[in-house]
Amino acid sequence: MIKKTAEVVIEQDKEVSRILQKAAQQKHSDLESWEGAIRAAVLRAGAKALGELIWGIGCGRREAPMKCSCGATMDGKGLKGKTLLTILGPVEYRRSMFECPICGQSRYPGDEELDVVGTMRSPGLRRMMARAGSRNTFKDGCEDLRVYAGINVSAKEVERVAERIGEDMEQWSKRQRQDILRQEEPVRKGEDISIIYVCTDGTGVPMTKTELQGRKGKHTDGSAKTREVKLGCVFTQTSTDSKGFPVRDPDSTSFAGAIETAEQFGWRIYTEAIRRELDNAKRVVVLGDAAAWIKNLTDMHFPGATQIIDLYHARQHVSDLCKILFAPDEKKVAQNRIRFWSLLDEGRIEIIVQRALKKLPKNPDAKKKAEQEIAYLQKNKERMRYADYRADGLFVGSGVVEAGCKTVIGKRLKHSGMEWSVRGANAIIVLRCMMKSGRFEDYWEDRVA
Repeated sequence: MIKKTAEVVIEQDKEVSRILQKAAQQKHSDLESWEGAIRAAVLRAGAKALGELIWGIGCGRREAPMKCSCGATMDGKGLKGKTLLTILGPVEYRRSMFECPICGQSRYPGDEELDVVGTMRSPGLRRMMARAGSRNTFKDGCEDLRVYAGINVSAKEVERVAERIGEDMEQWSKRQRQDILRQEEPVRKGEDISIIYVCTDGTGVPMTKTELQGRKGKHTDGSAKTREVKLGCVFTQTSTDSKGFPVRDPDSTSFAGAIETAEQFGWRIYTEAIRRELDNAKRVVVLGDAAAWIKNLTDMHFPGATQIIDLYHARQHVSDLCKILFAPDEKKVAQNRIRFWSLLDEGRIEIIVQRALKKLPKNPDAKKKAEQEIAYLQKNKERMRYADYRADGLFVGSGVVEAGCKTVIGKRLKHSGMEWSVRGANAIIVLRCMMKSGRFEDYWEDRVA
């Protein structure tokens, strides 16, 4: 093996020498072409060296008989060739094939050892394609691979690999969630956490017509164009700044999300919080809007948590209330909006309600809308004590998860003209959540292990 590898190195040196000699004869310098030629030569040599390394893996006699999943002993069928596409280029290798005489299933021990069962692409290439497909459009991803790594694959190939890896990553994550739920002792990795935040939100993703059949939407004709992705994030806080404002701990934010029911998502974000050492937190804060599914999720999975309705959502409701109560006088709308916002910041919701009830419009439709906004404030007043939250040095806005809806979901899945299936969208969502949470490499390390 060492001798053959040395031969490859010598051959590589000869090819590079030929390139340098040719470059020396040129009248004009062309650094870019020299770079490309030398890189291509090195990659070809690397592919040859890799071929030598994997030659013989999965070949030869076995000490123990090869068993089929049905329990039968499999028969050897000789050596079968396979071309692997790697980050260095195509590599040829041969490995033993075994076939079950009962069910006809085939096995290649060499493929199993190299993690290339059912695929022509190496783990390194699949990792690069999955990353490229999760970060940009599949078309842009294949172009990036060609320019940055000299890898020629189609947009469809990037799509298939990225979605397959995403689905496999979801199964890996699901096994971890199940393991977490089976643990009797809390997850403890380090010191106690001062405050842990759980933030949740939803955002629509454009879907194919098949995925929207029978679903009601917000369009004038009642149709739907999107499906809601439920996204959650978990982060920690240890301190406040010199002015008393909360400071999010660096690199402490992780994400979890999917197109799924509120109940399913509840278990997803709960296990993510457990993984992030929820049980070691001195205080738990849940931030979000006033959606019923968020409150139900919080009551079920995070009892005892400090529940805070995002201040900016609350301000929007107060602003809408002022427009109803004081229209069409824009000056009064602006003046009372400022007054009501000040009361909201102080957590004095009852005073806002009292004043609003005295100003109810006579128009039945306007009155009904005003009463709905007032009911919103009355229902959620205990989750709007913003002065108390700020005195405790807590965040009162869900900007982290709202930014996540844009960067994790929108930046990749909401481009003009895009339409997704639930399966494809969820595969890319889990890829992006893992990448943004710093867990992408954990998945690949577990595959090797």
